[in-house]
Amino acid sequence: MRNVLTIIGKELRSYFVSPVAYVVLTGFLLLGGWFFFNLLSRFSLMLTLYTQFQGGGEAANRLNLNDYVIAPLMHNLSIVLVILIPMITMRAYAEEKKSGTYELLLTSPVRTGELVLGKFLASFLFICIMIGLTGIYPAILLVFGNPELGVMAAGYLGLLLVATAFVAVGLLTSSFTENQIIAAVSGLVATLLLYIIGWPAETAGNILGPLLRYLSITEHFADMVKGLIDTRGLVYFASLITLALFLTQRSVESLRWR
Repeated sequence: MRNVLTIIGKELRSYFVSPVAYVVLTGFLLLGGWFFFNLLSRFSLMLTLYTQFQGGGEAANRLNLNDYVIAPLMHNLSIVLVILIPMITMRAYAEEKKSGTYELLLTSPVRTGELVLGKFLASFLFICIMIGLTGIYPAILLVFGNPELGVMAAGYLGLLLVATAFVAVGLLTSSFTENQIIAAVSGLVATLLLYIIGWPAETAGNILGPLLRYLSITEHFADMVKGLIDTRGLVYFASLITLALFLTQRSVESLRWR
């Protein structure tokens, strides 16, 4: 466990001594703030229009902050994560290979599992910081509005699971190459594929359609944004993360076989 903690500390320091962490955090918060401002402005406009009509007060009461602000915000942030997370994970293994420190890690008394787990947990903590900083948006709604706290919490859990799955996939693609650009592009393609794989499900038939929907990360995420935490979705995320980490460990260990 000491080795894992050492790797976590080393990786987190490497994030914040380079401009990558600050660029990613700033970009994520700027985009999140822009989405939140526009969604809240649209909600306010709809509320005003509804109250101008006879009986509009009752109709306005049916307008829900979760449906019109939080849910679209979660989906928009998940799209941003598709782009930004490969930028976070691209250097995890690729930079080690490029700088020549990868061989030193493999010959050190650190087990491969500890190395993979340490790098994964460091990236996980970083995305927790990213997503945690966006907590100011629901906090504003809680102060000035009446959103459903349980539904909002489920949406944030879904966003965190999506980000964690993307991190695991990004680390896998980084372990395949020593070129950070290739690692980033490969990670982007893989995460984007997970995001859109369910799109043709409606026309894919009775067998392939349900399979594509189950493999689509957005299908399970959308349920959580609605406040539905299903065991099926939790199993999906746990399986995807575990599989990606297992393949990453095998990819790292393959160098010892050469």
